[in-house]
Amino acid sequence: MSETPVIGVLALQGDVREHLASLAAAGAAAREVRRPGELAAVDGLVLPGGESTTISRLAVLFGLMEPLRARVRAGMPVYGTCAGMILLADKILDPRSGQQTVGGIDMIVRRNAFGRQNESFEAAVDLRGVAGGPVSGVFIRAPWVESAGAGAEVLAEHDGHIVAVRQGNALATSFHPELTGDHRVHRLFAAMVRANRTVESL
Repeated sequence: MSETPVIGVLALQGDVREHLASLAAAGAAAREVRRPGELAAVDGLVLPGGESTTISRLAVLFGLMEPLRARVRAGMPVYGTCAGMILLADKILDPRSGQQTVGGIDMIVRRNAFGRQNESFEAAVDLRGVAGGPVSGVFIRAPWVESAGAGAEVLAEHDGHIVAVRQGNALATSFHPELTGDHRVHRLFAAMVRANRTVESL
């Protein structure tokens, strides 16, 4: 078995290209995922930032929502940034009409919690599990975690709000590490994928 994990990026909408570059820099073979067959061929998946309602509707349209839910339930490593965090939430506090989630993390998220596009900002975030000092978090119409259940581990907070969580093989951040040139969060996720492949091969 190759040491290089194959990690997909859900390529329906959002900052796909930046995640592909960050995953490659983190030592993964990165692939775009738009169809169920492409999803079946990856070891892990990134749900990128973008517009969570649009991504969820397109996932349904492309026949990906149910296969995504099934693979996440089965333990496929998945990492969601910004809109991807919303998609991984078991519950959205203020969902748009018809908005669905993939689920996988026992948390309630608030959409656009940090403000509008023109209130975007960058901040240093101490992220548990990532060595080398704080990561630079880019917050763009970012959500925060209103509450996390007992199964979800809080990895980081900003201004008293939860901005990074992990539950099993599911990782989520409010912010966009793929926009900073710092690939440590993607290396963390790649390590999660490698560890899961090792377990599955036993």
